[in-house]
Amino acid sequence: MLQVVILGFGNIGSNLCYTLHKATGVSVIQLFNRSDIALPDALQSIPFTSEISEIKEADIYIIAIPDDAIADFSSTLPFNDKMVVHTSGSLPMQALDGKNKKGVFYPLQTFTKDKKVNFNEIPICIEAEEKADLQLLETLGKRISNHVAQISSEDRKTLHLAAVFVNNFVNYMYHISEDILKENNLDFELLKPLIAETANKIRTLSPQQAQTGPAKRNDVKTIENHLHLLKDSPYKKVYEQMTEAIKKQYLK
Repeated sequence: MLQVVILGFGNIGSNLCYTLHKATGVSVIQLFNRSDIALPDALQSIPFTSEISEIKEADIYIIAIPDDAIADFSSTLPFNDKMVVHTSGSLPMQALDGKNKKGVFYPLQTFTKDKKVNFNEIPICIEAEEKADLQLLETLGKRISNHVAQISSEDRKTLHLAAVFVNNFVNYMYHISEDILKENNLDFELLKPLIAETANKIRTLSPQQAQTGPAKRNDVKTIENHLHLLKDSPYKKVYEQMTEAIKKQYLK
């Protein structure tokens, strides 16, 4: 039985806590958070502390806090020579304090605190300095996911960059679309089937094959009409930049 302590109860920490708590062969023996929190009913059996001096002994300690706080926080942990991992996509493994064994346990997914996800399909990117520690993280990863991969800090940075494009930037495009529709008293729900199909196509087609739209076709009149609709909008520049980028890619 792998004993795990989760350090932090934000978007990633809460989702990991739910998932590991239900996993076979894993025991979440404690949850630490700097501020007191009311644990949901499903997690009431997990011991909680907000005192760093009260952190229990475990096989793996998972730091799930904002990236900028990870390095300093890892140096305050009141023990040595334990397996300590962070869950950041962009932070190198070496950001962790050297008094403990270092590792990374990065679930490649977008997380929201109150939205549970299916970890079976989520890639878990792992890294460690020693082979035995890597095997330990692989064992933990396979308890919750069908996709566990050893990824170096350098490759993980590139992966995280790509993830920002397909997730964060795409979601901002949803925000733009919702704003445009609201200004014209139209319902964003009308776009959700299109959003779902666009994402679903990538399961069987490459992004290159799946691209459609007026920019790819060089449909000048449609593009001009769209720009006219956006003439007083802060989103006009975004439309122009995206259109030019697509045209450069496909109209060679």
